[in-house]
Amino acid sequence: MLSNPHNQVDTSVEPVESMGVEVVPPIPIPEYVHSVVTRAKEAAGRLATLSTTVKNRALLAMAEALEEQKDALLAANELDLEAFGAAPEKKAMADRLRLTAKRIAEMAAGLREVAALPDPLGDMPKMWTRPNGMQVGRVRVPIGVIGIVYESRPNVTADSAALCLKSGNVCVLRGGSEAIHSNTAISTVLSEAAEKAGVPAGAISFVARPDRDIVPLLLKQDRYIDLIIPRGGESLMRVVTEHATIPVIRHDAGVCHIYVDADADPAMAERICFNAKVQRPSTCNAVETLLVHQSIARHWLSPFIEKLVEAKVEVRGCQKTCQLSSSAKPASDDDFGKEFLDLTIAVKVVKHVDEAMEHIAKYGSRHTEAIITSDYPKAMRFLREVDAGAVLVNASTRLNDGYQFGLGAEIGISTSRIHARGPMGLEELTCFKFIVLGSGQVRE
Repeated sequence: MLSNPHNQVDTSVEPVESMGVEVVPPIPIPEYVHSVVTRAKEAAGRLATLSTTVKNRALLAMAEALEEQKDALLAANELDLEAFGAAPEKKAMADRLRLTAKRIAEMAAGLREVAALPDPLGDMPKMWTRPNGMQVGRVRVPIGVIGIVYESRPNVTADSAALCLKSGNVCVLRGGSEAIHSNTAISTVLSEAAEKAGVPAGAISFVARPDRDIVPLLLKQDRYIDLIIPRGGESLMRVVTEHATIPVIRHDAGVCHIYVDADADPAMAERICFNAKVQRPSTCNAVETLLVHQSIARHWLSPFIEKLVEAKVEVRGCQKTCQLSSSAKPASDDDFGKEFLDLTIAVKVVKHVDEAMEHIAKYGSRHTEAIITSDYPKAMRFLREVDAGAVLVNASTRLNDGYQFGLGAEIGISTSRIHARGPMGLEELTCFKFIVLGSGQVRE
């Protein structure tokens, strides 16, 4: 059984009598949030100076603990799934919420992968000498306390804790209410294992109360939290935008496109596009819109749509697409630019690469975009001109992932432009400070 999480703040007050029954009300939300963030801030200084050996030992212990507590984690997740329900319209979200033995093993593997990565702290890319003999350099240091506000996917708890720990950052985790049992159980396992390995208490802090009023208040704790990373849907992003007084790196919607060019290899295009839609459609890097050059559409698109339909994919196509395939349903204007997160895809036939790039510029979320072509100059132009966190040539959009890119687990895929963009690994969770070595220099 899981014990009480060491990183939880006592939310109780002195018992009060009510009709002969002892009632223990929670402490007010402002006090609760303050206690969480102050404890996190207190841990930041100690965590920033923790040795690589201790951090790696903690990460390995955390991975082992997840595997040992697999049954308890699955039981906690089942409580969330039961409460969430099984309505058809909830299918995609339920998939993101679900834990399996395989996904727990993947979380543990991610922790071990992070432990094996080089510690980014202390890295000094260069040092230079000024005319007065003063030496100036920049050294990589932690950001400090990072608040991560996310929805549904419990694996985010493990990924975030691992990357923050290795990069010397304290994390304050606030998962969605739909995954409260799963996230509480995971954070408990991780924090207990980390503390036993020498990590300061509070370094992995989890907001265990599901009250909606907590998030807006958490977003204003700029005295204690240095950065907010939101991962979720449009409503969460709106809340963060309206309330945050802390710098934000957005992990926004994944309206991802694949453009199949006239010179694409048909078999390659089929394999890539099928994988990008069907392999795991509920993820942010799954393809949502397929753009096909009109010349290849005549002989390639109709058979491919049949293959999608056999895989239970609903195809919503433009007028030309529907003319080529009776299995396609007419697309509405809203279907282009929509993140389905399900076995649904929008398809549009285009005249040339310029029309494809114009469509992507209009409807894309600057997350992941791909082209399938054997035309090298066209591929290089697509890479140069398409604006997204990751642009791929002849590869599935599902590969835009920190683990797939060799970064270890990722804390998110940033759609922001400042500081970090694309999958955020260890280096993206650090900043630089200047250091100066002098020998008595003063400013004249």
